[in-house]
Amino acid sequence: MKHIRLLREFARRPKEVGIVFPSSERLAKTITSGLDIENARKIAEIGPGTAVFTPHILKRLHKDAKFFAVEKNDKLCEMFEKKFPGVKIYNGDALHIRELARDQGLPGLDVVVSGLPWALFPLRLQMGILKAVSLSLTEGGRFATYAYVQGTVLPGGVRLKKILCRYFSEVRTSKIVWSNLPPAFVYRCKK
Repeated sequence: MKHIRLLREFARRPKEVGIVFPSSERLAKTITSGLDIENARKIAEIGPGTAVFTPHILKRLHKDAKFFAVEKNDKLCEMFEKKFPGVKIYNGDALHIRELARDQGLPGLDVVVSGLPWALFPLRLQMGILKAVSLSLTEGGRFATYAYVQGTVLPGGVRLKKILCRYFSEVRTSKIVWSNLPPAFVYRCKK
């Protein structure tokens, strides 16, 4: 069911949704590991899409942690609300993550996880969102996102690592998750 809805949303808004297949469970485990989510108190997810990463975040959350998500696509946002009725999700733009965090009473986030399709974004949008994420994080805060292996040869994919290095003091990559369709890897960044 979620595969069909995702395909429909991709056909409707390809530059917003960016993927045809949901991320694999293996990629979800990879992106949420090494972020110290268990000890973080203020966490956000941007671009959850079909919310493959969300359960992995939620099961790691500390009992005192606050978590919210931001999804631009209204249909995917509705899907998220049905799947996680107790979790706050904003139907909005990741460019406003800092303001949305403040709205939640969180002046600085410890962790941000992203499922956004970076390689499809123009330079200005990539920089705007990554700057917003960086400004929303506390000092030492962590950011994780993924990229498709073949996307690293597209102009947007080539730029992504350079921009990450501009806004974060540490940028590392995971091993390739070959079981994902298409194969992907994770960028783990620290402010």
